[in-house]
Amino acid sequence: MPALRRTLLAAAATAGLVMASAASAQAPQFFRIGTGSAGGTYYPIGGIIANAISCPPGARCNEAGATDGVPGLVAVAQATQGSVQNVNLIQAGNAESGFVQSDVTHWSYTGTGLFEGRPKLDRLRFIAHLFPEHIHAVVRKDSPIQRFEDLRGKRIAIGLQASGARIGSELILAAYGLQANRDFTPEYLNQAQGTERMQDRGLDATMTVVGYPAAAFSEFCARTGCRILPVLPEAAQRVIERAPFYAQGVIPRTAYEGLEADTPTLTVGALWLVRDSVSDDLVYGITRALWSEVTRGLLDRGHAKGREIVRERALLGRGVVPFHPGAEKFYREAGLLN
Repeated sequence: MPALRRTLLAAAATAGLVMASAASAQAPQFFRIGTGSAGGTYYPIGGIIANAISCPPGARCNEAGATDGVPGLVAVAQATQGSVQNVNLIQAGNAESGFVQSDVTHWSYTGTGLFEGRPKLDRLRFIAHLFPEHIHAVVRKDSPIQRFEDLRGKRIAIGLQASGARIGSELILAAYGLQANRDFTPEYLNQAQGTERMQDRGLDATMTVVGYPAAAFSEFCARTGCRILPVLPEAAQRVIERAPFYAQGVIPRTAYEGLEADTPTLTVGALWLVRDSVSDDLVYGITRALWSEVTRGLLDRGHAKGREIVRERALLGRGVVPFHPGAEKFYREAGLLN
């Protein structure tokens, strides 16, 4: 073989190896976050957090004016039915992480409560508490329904089948002695679908568990007018006795257009969970990015609920679910764990 040809072939082979190596080094690492329906709060918050923790190949990372995300990471917020679907996605490896109500987290991890008799979802690990969610029971402003007791015999949207919203709605209604298909007709719809049906008077009420302000309710209250049914102390206590992850709270009258007073209700924590198989280094980097100053600005500007995602409350609501070692390492270094 002529010397020149051998030299050219060797050069081409070397260039191919270099290009393959560079392509491999630039291959993005994808990270899925199961959220909720588009009309709720999980989905837009998930989009903000996905943007905050991402730093795709070729992007500037961790320097002034750039993202503070994990180098090479592309995080994606996926619309889902909510908490129940999210824990199942994480357990099965069909999502690396997801947002989950604290009550659903406990019951699914331990195989107790509303998950009694099901296999324990033992691959779940804790990253952070994000924000409190509030029970919403919304009716039209011109509806004759004033109290939960008035929902007897009515058609109620109570959340999608695989959502924590459905679980929360059923707990509240049971506290008032109302059982599905006996005392009311349930519709398994998210809040956007429910408010659309209420707009056409095809439903009497829409219930969900969501951080205010939820986009679907903001639009409905501004367009049609709304009221939120109060969860009174006695009923609230019955729910708390059954599910101690709930606490009494308030939806302020400023949360939605046209409300005339603050509304007493119940709250439950929204947690960010991750699969145990995700690497310690990646979860450490994600946790660091979540609580960075750059992310603080994105959360404050991106959504009203983002301002409630604060490091001082990062460890609330974990219960018996173990920390992911990567998150635990960050919190120890940050002085939040001894």
